[in-house]
Amino acid sequence: MLLRPGNAGANTAADHVTVATAALAQLPRRLRRGRSVLIRTDSGGGTHAFVAWAHQRRLAYSVGFTLPESATEAIAKIPAGAWTPAHNSDGQPRDGAWVAELTGLMDLSGWPEGMRVLVRKERPHPGAQLRITDPDGNRCTAFATNTRRGQLADLELRHHRRARCEDRIRAAKDTGLTNLPLHDFAQNQL
Repeated sequence: MLLRPGNAGANTAADHVTVATAALAQLPRRLRRGRSVLIRTDSGGGTHAFVAWAHQRRLAYSVGFTLPESATEAIAKIPAGAWTPAHNSDGQPRDGAWVAELTGLMDLSGWPEGMRVLVRKERPHPGAQLRITDPDGNRCTAFATNTRRGQLADLELRHHRRARCEDRIRAAKDTGLTNLPLHDFAQNQL
């Protein structure tokens, strides 16, 4: 966890690199490099700079990916038979959720070689807000990975499980981390 000032911007690759570097430093030296280490982030880590950093270190990654405006057209080009059911955390098919690969239908120039983009479409839960770009009344989210093997549903479930981290962050905020006791940022770092 990285304590940042309240006015710090989101989606900063420098912060993601700092946290990932600190996390890697806690691993035994022999495990710090190579595809045996998987870094998962939300879309804040889906930046050119952070993905390039992970690529240069030959780390496996699974990062949230913000779909460009052109994604609606690309998603519409995915054949119906290319969608595979998404899985719940117990590995069983999730009713109303599907996964497909979007890589070949997007311009990924400027991203590291070997990066794949997978998209999940799902009927929204009650109260969920759709974006104007969500096709056919389904909520679409995406992530990028450099993992070359595995079933799409398994890769999506692996990425989706990072939500446990989001739950921990929310719980930490609920217990008072948003209301730090001291007035100065440096004092709170103690």
